[in-house]
Amino acid sequence: MSILSQLFRKPLRHQIFSVSITGIFLLTACSPPQPGASNNPQPANTTANNTLLKLLYWQAPTILNPHLSPGSKDFEGSRITYEPLASFDENAQLIPFLAAEIPSIENGGLAKDGRSVTWKLKQDVKWSDGTPFTADDVVFTYQYLSNPAVAATTTGNYEAVKSVEAVDKYTVKINFHDKNPAWSLPFVGLNGMILPRHIFAKYNGANAREAPANLQPIGTGPYRVVQFKPGDIIIYEPNPFFREAGKPFFKRVELKGGGDATSAARAVLQTQDADFAWNLLVEAPILKQLESAGKGQVRISKGSFVERILLNQTDPNQQTSDGERSSLKFPHPFFRDKKVRQAFNYAIDRETIVKQLYGVTATPTANILVAPESYASPNNKLEFNLEKAAALLQEAGWKDSNGNGILDKDGVELSVLFQTSVNPLRQKIQEIVKQNLTSLGVKVELKSIDPSILFSGDPANPDTINRFQADMQMFSSGNSNPDPGAYMKNWTCDEIPTKQNNWSKQNYARYCNPEYDKLWKQSTTELDTQKRQQLFIKMNDLLIQDAVVIPLVARAEVDGISNRLAGVELTPWDTKTWNIKEWKRK
Repeated sequence: MSILSQLFRKPLRHQIFSVSITGIFLLTACSPPQPGASNNPQPANTTANNTLLKLLYWQAPTILNPHLSPGSKDFEGSRITYEPLASFDENAQLIPFLAAEIPSIENGGLAKDGRSVTWKLKQDVKWSDGTPFTADDVVFTYQYLSNPAVAATTTGNYEAVKSVEAVDKYTVKINFHDKNPAWSLPFVGLNGMILPRHIFAKYNGANAREAPANLQPIGTGPYRVVQFKPGDIIIYEPNPFFREAGKPFFKRVELKGGGDATSAARAVLQTQDADFAWNLLVEAPILKQLESAGKGQVRISKGSFVERILLNQTDPNQQTSDGERSSLKFPHPFFRDKKVRQAFNYAIDRETIVKQLYGVTATPTANILVAPESYASPNNKLEFNLEKAAALLQEAGWKDSNGNGILDKDGVELSVLFQTSVNPLRQKIQEIVKQNLTSLGVKVELKSIDPSILFSGDPANPDTINRFQADMQMFSSGNSNPDPGAYMKNWTCDEIPTKQNNWSKQNYARYCNPEYDKLWKQSTTELDTQKRQQLFIKMNDLLIQDAVVIPLVARAEVDGISNRLAGVELTPWDTKTWNIKEWKRK
């Protein structure tokens, strides 16, 4: 019986390990050793069976610099050629990549006072142009991403860092401003990929987006980019200087972007035109039917991703003298009212969304922080109640004064523009939400934006999630590390995207609450595991009770994997391609 068929017969169960600071110390002490390395360039396995690996991503990468990447699709493309010091596997255990070992108190890597961590680096690593990798590259990467002129998108993981220093050629010490429970955030996972100093040194400033290597990267990973057409295709070949003998296994990798999730699923599960299909946002019955062909499997893994609706706290229809819309200078005409936001929350029928569209690949949720489970709040309940929603709108002074079927107040109609990416499943969610809001007297206009645009992070394009020139927008995201500190920072006041910061920040809703900021600040120095968990739960509860974000479903990560492909191991804490060096034909 297939994986998906089994899941249709019983509830989805997946264990997410909770991670305390003490737990991390214990885990890091027993990380498995890496395969033997080689100082000489090694050819890939060149058997005919391993000639070509085809990956399908219905959201096409547009940039291959992970520290300028606006979303998952770009991290995926970058991760095939770039590497971090370490990353977390599916069991939340740290695995070394560029690091020679995982720091611990026992090996002296972790300072007992929590104010520093020292990483020892592998000494046999070269960039794909043959240049040796050293501690200077790690130091430079921090200088680069922490430079405000660069406007990096990954700075949230480095908030606690005071300095990064090269102790010697193969040792790096990270000093923190204060005791830091989240020492495993910097240079770990998809936000921790190391850049080559000799390639990016000339682009460490306002010219960062002009670097040729943003499109033609030089990395330490198993494959190197030989061709990249943004929004279309990336072609990789083996890195001739990769340190592990006999790896990688394919002579060529093609990451094809664009199209739609259903076509991608069909190409892997039915026609075998591809080997791997990413992020299959496809209705559950369709996935089940495609998988029945017996050519591939649907891999379902529960992680941290939550499909959510953000309510804009600024007015997208007014603009400043210099042309900025969704500006803090203009609060939203009705979403600034908490009762209106709460009414919209009551109007969301999550159960119907799951029953009709997701099936076992998602569960309704009232929280925005859902993993690890120890951080999930027990304090919020799901409630679909149109009567309560209507009563709240009435209390807030909204009524249909002219009989046109749309509520209004002080000459303003309760009319919203609701945007998301082009995807059949998301368009059906939009329709369900629209139907319920319309029944309350809310006028809803739906907008669908090509995902290569919506998630591009292009500061010049008004249709990105960063610019948020709409009243409501829907997408999926979650914490990419078992420690949720960087993820929860995304709702602090400092993280609001503006024209001044090139719309590079990730507090898309423009939410600003000093009480929330105070809780987040406390979490950055709290070493007691249980107290820190409660701080994150309180942060989650503030967001939910303020109804600035409306969680819809905790969405499992769904991918299609051909039966011809072996070696694929997925983790919720990194990209799908994190272990691509192990992928090969069966």
